[in-house]
Amino acid sequence: MKKLWIIFMALVTVFGLAACGSSGESGSSESGGGETDDTVKIGISLPSATHGWMGALIDSAEKQAKALQESEGIEYVMTNAADPNKQANDVDDLIAQDVDAIVMLPIESAALTPVGQKIKDAGIPLVIVDRELENDAATVVVKGDNEGIGVNAGKFFVEQLGGKGKVVEISGPPSSVTEQRGAGFKEAVEGAEGMEIIASQSGDFSTEKSLEVMQNILQANPQIDAVFTQDDGMALGVLQAIEEAGRTDIQFVTGAGGAKQVFEDIKNDGLMKATFLYSPTMVEDAVKIAADLAKGEEPAETMVVKEATQVTKENVDEYYDPESKF
Repeated sequence: MKKLWIIFMALVTVFGLAACGSSGESGSSESGGGETDDTVKIGISLPSATHGWMGALIDSAEKQAKALQESEGIEYVMTNAADPNKQANDVDDLIAQDVDAIVMLPIESAALTPVGQKIKDAGIPLVIVDRELENDAATVVVKGDNEGIGVNAGKFFVEQLGGKGKVVEISGPPSSVTEQRGAGFKEAVEGAEGMEIIASQSGDFSTEKSLEVMQNILQANPQIDAVFTQDDGMALGVLQAIEEAGRTDIQFVTGAGGAKQVFEDIKNDGLMKATFLYSPTMVEDAVKIAADLAKGEEPAETMVVKEATQVTKENVDEYYDPESKF
């Protein structure tokens, strides 16, 4: 009898342990699977903050992503890269993390075009900001009116110089932004027979690089009437070079972006006479659109273009914010 009781208790223990083990594994699988299926995550791939505009854009992107995380529980992963190779690796990591949508500002259009295609082939919606790719990989593009910046600046030059003058162009690195702004400017300026672009060099969207480039241009050209820069940060480097050289022949400089320091120079009747809006806050729209795409929604439009408003002494007070970080 004792022997039968021992066998009975052993069987109860074995079945009890088996039941507990089965129940634990099932619960863990269901819980983990539910979290993975329900969580929406976006990836954000941006360049490093090499200048003020990009720094402001990065801040705006993270601010918007955090707001969505708090209000809707949408997770995000943000990466920053100093060169195209690093950005390509960052995107590979985002794809491997199985994010539901990606926001990307390509460091260089041509170099990142294959990366955009890789995102598309992975079936991940892609929102491109600022600099476009050379293919149709993007689901949505959010940008400023780059061609409009160039055209508006060119018209300003022709008007201010009376259709006659020697001008310099300081451009950005290879990208759709640089190409479109440059093409628009040349189109407007070359329409006036008396206008001549005597030098066009890249300042890499860097104040320091533009200072160096402009110093060389000033040494090589004894007469310059005005300077078109494709970025407010580069304009500041140009202004410093002109001031240090003591040049008085240059009548004005223009920029693009909407930097506080540039607005202040315009307000104070400095050499900066105009800039054309290209707000870094455009990335907030891109992050919100990516969140919608990640949730399976269709985009309202595939191309979002911000207006290239001209800012001069007449209207600078409408846009100047003394508390702005940019």
